[in-house]
This record gives sequence, C-alpha cells and structure tokens, in this order.
Amino acid sequence: MDRLAAMQAFVRVAEAGSFTAVADQMNVARSAVTRQIAALEAHLGVKLMARSTRRLSLTEAGATYLEECRAILDRIAEAEGGLAGERQTLRGTIRTTVPLSFGLLHLTSLILDFSQAHPDIRIDLDFNDRRVNLIEEGMDLGLRITDRLPETTVARQLTTCRSVVAAAPAYLRQHGEPRHPDELTQHACLAYSLTSRSSWTFLVDGLPHAVEIRGPITANNGNALLEAALRGMGILYGPTFIVAEAIRAGTLVPILKGYPLPLLDMFAVFPGNRFVPQRVRSFVDFLATRLGPEPYWDLGLELG
Repeated sequence: MDRLAAMQAFVRVAEAGSFTAVADQMNVARSAVTRQIAALEAHLGVKLMARSTRRLSLTEAGATYLEECRAILDRIAEAEGGLAGERQTLRGTIRTTVPLSFGLLHLTSLILDFSQAHPDIRIDLDFNDRRVNLIEEGMDLGLRITDRLPETTVARQLTTCRSVVAAAPAYLRQHGEPRHPDELTQHACLAYSLTSRSSWTFLVDGLPHAVEIRGPITANNGNALLEAALRGMGILYGPTFIVAEAIRAGTLVPILKGYPLPLLDMFAVFPGNRFVPQRVRSFVDFLATRLGPEPYWDLGLELG
C-alpha cells in the first residue's frame, strides 16, 4: 500500500462525502478508491468511515485521523514547494467561519479577489454568528469580532471595528433625540441578542457606563436590526461595517456622539497550536493588508 496516496484519498473522500465523486475527480474506478481506504483501515486497525446506502460519515477515530492527515499533507506540500521554489503557488482548501453580516457585506469580494489570484485554492465558507469550535468542526481559521480573546487563543488582529448609535430621522422627529446615554431607557432600542440583549455600554467621563435597554426587536443578525432602524422602529447600536452606508446616505443619523463606544477588534483565530499551512497564512496576510488598521468602510465617516 502506498500510505501517502491512501491518506490523500482518505482526505478527499472525507471532504467530498462520496467515493464516487472522488473516483470521478481522479479518473479511476470507484472500487480503486474503496480499496485504498479499506487498506488504510486494515493497516491502522480501526474503522475510519461508516458507510451506508445513503450517506458516508467519519467515525470518531476517522475524524481525529483526518486532522492528522491534513497536517501531514500540508507539511509535505510546503516542504516540496519550498524545494521547488514554488511558495507562491498555493493549493488546497481553506475552511473558515465568518460573521454572517460581515461576510456577506465585505468578505465575499475579498475572497473573490484572493481566489482569482490563487486559482488552485478552494475556499469553504461558513457564514455563522455563533462561536464555532474550530477543531471539532474542522476549520482552518475563524474571523471573530470581540473586545477580548482568551489568553490561550492563537490569533492575529486584522483590523479595528468601530460602532455607532444611530436612528432614522423619522424616529428622532417623533420621539426626540436622547442627549445622555441614560435617556435611552425612555426609547425603543434594537438589541443584538448575541452580545447586547439587555444593556449597552458607553464611555462616560472615560469610564465604562452600562445602560439598561428595551425595545420591540431583538435579533442575532445586524442586518435585520439595520432594517428595523431604517423603518424608524428604534435606535440601533451597530458596527460601522453594517451601518456606514446608511449614515453616509442620511437615512440614519449618529446620536450620542459625545459618549464614545468601546472599540472592538477583528481577529483571525486559529485552531489551537496546530500547524498553520502556507495557504492559510497567505490568506490571512491578504485580509490584513486589504482591511488595514483603518478599514475602507470607515474612510471619511464622521462620528464625532
């Protein structure tokens, strides 16, 4: 048995979820791929895949072995690329999870640019606002927006994210404009349920000051809250990467500009201390360069 070829076949089958699809990609008979996996399982003495007529899934041992195979194959590819002077020829799959609104609004165009520059790269995107376990779900990295990360997290800062409190002109005409954060208790506030369901934090005299909020809409997606704010249904506390265009257009008006909001950072987070392939490092370098310390969506935006 060619163990390296069997490992490569195993990874491809696990990623595709199909022996037939991999056989077609390799232009070989399905039985040839099946024999490779069977030989690998016999060599290891464990079952890697559970097969049925409808689906193929990894066993617990198979999921663990898949991550080890990916790391080994990545190291081999990088070593061979270095010897051949081909470090700029990136190949393979990048699996990443990104916040839903940011991914749809800003990341898609960046990924298309990266893909055009590196046509041998396949990017597998998971648009998700929940905190994904990168190791358990087989991700190469995740993009996270937060004010802090656990000390043990392996990450790289990509950019800074500003937030703004804003409302539609129609809402302010009907309900008045709050002049101090404490006055928000008398207003309809649109809450992002994953972080700010019951309170918003401002800096008052340089110190964090939390204000209890309530309102007609709570959602786990910023675009839904933006739509509610544009309809005059309440006051929005949101990231500028979602609301900047509405502010430039005048359909939302920044308020409470004398009370700064805590800054958040955007990080590329890696799964523990696992080896990071060159293709992933290059992708993160690309994002950091394109986003920069002052991201393009904030350019010329006056928030006070």
